[in-house]
Amino acid sequence: MPFREAFDCLWCGRAHRTRSGEDLEGWAGLCPDCVGRAADNGFLRFRLRTALQERSRASGGLSARSDSASAPAAALIDPARASASESALDDPDAAMKVYYAARAREYDAVYRQGGGGTGGSVLDLWFQRELDEITGWLDQVPLRGEIVELAAGTGWWSPLLAQKGELSIYDITAEPLDIARGRLLAHGLRAHIHVRDAWQEPDRQVDGVFCGFWLSHVPRARLGNFLALVARWLRKDGLFAFLDERAGTAGADPEADPETGMTVRRLDDGREFRIPKVYYAPDELEEALREAGFGRCEVRQTERYFLMGTAVR
Repeated sequence: MPFREAFDCLWCGRAHRTRSGEDLEGWAGLCPDCVGRAADNGFLRFRLRTALQERSRASGGLSARSDSASAPAAALIDPARASASESALDDPDAAMKVYYAARAREYDAVYRQGGGGTGGSVLDLWFQRELDEITGWLDQVPLRGEIVELAAGTGWWSPLLAQKGELSIYDITAEPLDIARGRLLAHGLRAHIHVRDAWQEPDRQVDGVFCGFWLSHVPRARLGNFLALVARWLRKDGLFAFLDERAGTAGADPEADPETGMTVRRLDDGREFRIPKVYYAPDELEEALREAGFGRCEVRQTERYFLMGTAVR
């Protein structure tokens, strides 16, 4: 992330202006209060470590500055205290946060290149046809009013949603949200963009919630809890809509373990991350939605690749 002299804090949203180009807050995108809370928050620790590295590269080496902001951050890069490092595969949630932050620049290739190796040109064309199908489906979904997009990532679906109502997009890491911001600007659209964990309790009730390719990252043991959280986001008669990969996907994930609900993901630079990945069937999701208090649940699949659904609180 480039240095920013003035910004809205990525974690709490508070406006902040830095004192100089050496201020760590400007590299991290965090206000001083959130910098001070980093010892208790994995995402904030990750942002500070990244900011230290970026500031060092920009200055041609490690900064000698030792003010109240940089001193605690320097301590946080001590491996003995860094619980969310990029090799921390023993914590699936931490690994997934770091994985998607690191994968931000690679993520959209899955949409542009036939799903990332679906098995050949014919299947790639089929993938694109079904991608058009689910895009058309989402365009017809009657989301309106105030809409929240959880785990928005790079915002592939955000421009479509922003045309339907007042959109807020949230993701646990800042890197993909930077891409989402650019995507919305390129379409001449606006949204409220903030770093926020998809598991964080709602701060209000809205008319619609959307998740794109997120439910498959929710372990089976936690699915009911997440759907109940979505219900708490929604006003009465509010609409939940979602897209995901279907069970039995052509070119299925060879690393996926159906027993543990985990898979291994690799980046272009060779790093590996072990993250949750569950391929839900429509009837399984419909039952879980009803148990979470939703009605009018409808989940269906395309022929090979995708799953889409809606439910009303």
